Amino acid sequence: MQALPWWALPLIFAVLEGALCSTVGTVLLTQRRILQANLIAHGVLPGLAIAIALQLDPALGGWLSGLAAALLAERLIRSHNEQQEAVINTVLAGALATGVLLLALLERRVELEALLFGDLLTAGWRDLLQTVVAAGASLVFISTQYRPLVFSGVDPDGAESAGLPVQRLRTVLAVVTTLVVVSAIAAVGIILVISLLCAPAVLALQRANSLSGAMVRSSLIGASCSVGGFGLALVLDLPPGPLIGWLCLLLLFLPKNGHRQN
Repeated sequence: MQALPWWALPLIFAVLEGALCSTVGTVLLTQRRILQANLIAHGVLPGLAIAIALQLDPALGGWLSGLAAALLAERLIRSHNEQQEAVINTVLAGALATGVLLLALLERRVELEALLFGDLLTAGWRDLLQTVVAAGASLVFISTQYRPLVFSGVDPDGAESAGLPVQRLRTVLAVVTTLVVVSAIAAVGIILVISLLCAPAVLALQRANSLSGAMVRSSLIGASCSVGGFGLALVLDLPPGPLIGWLCLLLLFLPKNGHRQN
């Protein structure tokens, strides 16, 4: 069996991550939970520090601490419902501070550049497997909860009054988002994963008449940004992660069309 060329695996990884992050980002935007993704991305640091110190899988540690940060924020929001953004940002700062303190106390070193901006060209089969698992969990969640997601996205108070388990829906969404964020860190890092979650979804929602249409469009845009950034990295001999983030930024300068959301 002929081995794949060196660029094939990173390219596959880039396409999957671009499509996956953008799809989940669309759901997060419609659910008004996009700040939660930013919290999760920064909340992985304490788990990474502990996992490295215990010689465990860093991805597992990152997933657990990212999810813990998200669930802590959800709990605190119930007591401070009118200051949701402030609560999320405070928990984000606390999680990041905890991670930095743990690294110092445990005397462990982490390659911060790779953690913040990723290293797509060094992606391996293990990274791809994590992405496939995250994609599978996202697909199951969205397909089984599509109608509740649409209802709660349009009218969260009405959905709760109608008896939909909105809080449980948000908790499962936090679990899925954590899987997606952790799987994307190897490609674009903590900082730039937010651009893939946000920018393609913003553009897709401008022209979509339904959540499903927005997700499909967003996934195509996200995959295109990832492939474009990867291609530019090969041509310019620059890191692909920042180039992907740069392309996502350029999306926001495209002309805004009229749209209707369902």
